[in-house]
Amino acid sequence: MPLRRTVTEVARHFSDYINRVVFRRERFVLLRGNRPVAELRPVPTGVPLADLPALFAGFPQLEPGDAGAFEADLEAGRAALDALPIRDPWRR
Repeated sequence: MPLRRTVTEVARHFSDYINRVVFRRERFVLLRGNRPVAELRPVPTGVPLADLPALFAGFPQLEPGDAGAFEADLEAGRAALDALPIRDPWRR
């Protein structure tokens, strides 16, 4: 839930409020005359869900033979990891 602050308070300490938004991801509703007039909040990041199909369409596609080779590489990597001895990460 956004914190409520007066426009005057935020203007007097603007850089502090910007830092709180950037680093703490806080949100503020700005009040003028005890009425909400604006919101100070982080800008949303990431990809909108509606853009995902176009994003996935731009990925490289594997040929049927490449998919089999990729699977074999994954299995070989897993087998190589399984063959490694188990060690205690806290011991030197």
